[in-house]
Amino acid sequence: MKIKLFSRKTNSDMPFTFGAPAMLWQVLFFYFPLLIIVVSSFLNISDLGEIQGLTFQKIATFLSPTFMKVIFSSMLLGISTSIFCLLIGYPLAYFMAIRGKKYKNLLLFLLIIPFWTNFLLHVYAWFFVLEKEGLVNTILMHLGFIQEPIHFLNSLFSIMIMMVYYYLPFMVLPIYSSLERFDYKLIEASLDLGATWTQTFRRVMLPLTLGGIRAGFFLVCIPSFGEFAIPELMGGDKYMFVGSVVSHYILGDQTGSLGAAFTVVACVCLLLSACGLYYLLNKIILPKRRNEKRI
Repeated sequence: MKIKLFSRKTNSDMPFTFGAPAMLWQVLFFYFPLLIIVVSSFLNISDLGEIQGLTFQKIATFLSPTFMKVIFSSMLLGISTSIFCLLIGYPLAYFMAIRGKKYKNLLLFLLIIPFWTNFLLHVYAWFFVLEKEGLVNTILMHLGFIQEPIHFLNSLFSIMIMMVYYYLPFMVLPIYSSLERFDYKLIEASLDLGATWTQTFRRVMLPLTLGGIRAGFFLVCIPSFGEFAIPELMGGDKYMFVGSVVSHYILGDQTGSLGAAFTVVACVCLLLSACGLYYLLNKIILPKRRNEKRI
């Protein structure tokens, strides 16, 4: 009897045993550095490196309209990237999960294979595509749509193209996971009961795949908000976003605490915006339940 009790107790502790190293890793290399950033943003440190107390001056510095505009631009970039990825990723995930079941492994392989190569190779590949003598301008000139090459590089257009290209798999995979568990017979039943495709899509598919949409949206929006490399390389250092400001201060000799303060301000704005976006996603996508309207 004692052996059975010991065995049950051991089995119940196994998940914690295996999860403890991951939790410890997260505490040491995520929460602890994050705590250091938050604390250093409020500390008043002299030129000699002595702590002279707490101050809110560094936080107040980044509440000015100039820096709020940078945060707003980054948020707009993240939301725009998420929306474009959703518009492209949902039909792609639908085709992979429901229509292309026979080739879904091949399609998933083609989706994730770009991650096998270095990120800079992706950027330089798009340089050759978008440059004045690149693929896009060559095709447009041969088709007669333009007479002179268009300068695509170092623009918001090139930044958005690269952002959508790079973050699209982060949107497709969560939605694909939701659609793979989706019962296609529900669509057939909805259509047989007289609902249109629009009603079926909005009242059946979207609510049941909302978890994947929500996960994909935030997986794209949050990293896009702090993206540094893509706006810097594709934008030609012409546009300022959160990642650019943070790197400017963090990499400075004596401005690390200012970078920490701006990071705190940006994270608070991101958290508030994420809560608002979470509410809007549920409000817009989930249909209103009305007793008088049934499919």
